[in-house]
Amino acid sequence: MFEIVFLGTSASAPSVQRGLTSQVVLRGEHRFLIDAGEGTQRQILKSGLGFKRLDRILITHGHLDHILGLGGLISTFVRWETMDKILIAGGKSALDRIRDLLFGVVLKGKYPPVEITFQDLESGVIFEEDDFTVTAFPVYHRTPDCFGFVFEEFSRRPFLPEKAKALKIPPGAWRGELVNGNPVTLPDGRRIDPEMVLGEMQAGIKLVHVGDAGRTDNLVEFAQGADALVIEATYLETEKDLAEQFGHLTANQAGELAKEAGVGTLLLTHISRRYREDQVLEEARAVFPEVYVARDFDRFQVKRGECVKV
Repeated sequence: MFEIVFLGTSASAPSVQRGLTSQVVLRGEHRFLIDAGEGTQRQILKSGLGFKRLDRILITHGHLDHILGLGGLISTFVRWETMDKILIAGGKSALDRIRDLLFGVVLKGKYPPVEITFQDLESGVIFEEDDFTVTAFPVYHRTPDCFGFVFEEFSRRPFLPEKAKALKIPPGAWRGELVNGNPVTLPDGRRIDPEMVLGEMQAGIKLVHVGDAGRTDNLVEFAQGADALVIEATYLETEKDLAEQFGHLTANQAGELAKEAGVGTLLLTHISRRYREDQVLEEARAVFPEVYVARDFDRFQVKRGECVKV
């Protein structure tokens, strides 16, 4: 299971109800902060997440409404020394801007006791754990080096407990070995092969996150079959010309992408103050019914075949 917490869901400027863009993706002990708009550290505290293990920061692009919160956040990390190291990953132009912010303003050229590492993103796997990966892919917006992210479990064959029970396989290490694809010999001398207790191969859970985007045709392959797709919906179709001018999407375009890519649930964010939430929701639902307009502090659990608000 992946969990995503929306810390800020506004577009460009905050509103009374919505802070600037930031989300946290959680998977077991791992936490990934995606973007850090102004005020992100306060949103982290209000959400109850806290700063512990928040040492991987993924940046979709270098616009100020997505990075200004890094100044205060890193300043707090350095002062409190809540962690030994921090990784900030983003496109080259975004990282250049972040270095200027951190070392030219916040830290004034002094290297802090916390190790800060910058990872210049390219398309491909950027993080791999025993059972899932994080992959970066290119996104078109009106600034260079923009990226989206795919959080995906490895495919696996599910363990079938009813078959194990029928074969009288005792609980414990034997079952664990079979899940890992290894044959075992039971205490009574019987050899059990994995094929005897494992089902058909199943795709792993897939969560796709896109920040600001000016087109969708190049996103279909990456969003294909996602259990949940997070993406902006800055404009409505009535102002599609403005969306094109500023490199953003309409709620309709986001819905069409979700439909074409066959995603399970669409989670819309980066909502402009010019629209009511119900307007955005209505336009997207006209083409794709399984959609939410995320609010600050909304939490969603993404499971195989479903996305549940908690």
